[in-house]
Amino acid sequence: MTKEMEFFIYLIESYAFEKKKSTGDVLKEWDAHGITQEIYDNYEMYHQERIENAYEDIDSLLTTGKHAW
Repeated sequence: MTKEMEFFIYLIESYAFEKKKSTGDVLKEWDAHGITQEIYDNYEMYHQERIENAYEDIDSLLTTGKHAW
């Protein structure tokens, strides 16, 4: 398993826990908004910062379709 995939799994599980949702529901939501690959591709940015920054960016992608910064 790649380091990107390991981090993606960690990110989706921790995001789901933070939002009090199942990982399956989170993945469905990301897929429905077409942002799953975008989140995966942002490994370099997300793994270097606080995890809360990743949550904020994901929330922005979900609501506006754009990154938070």
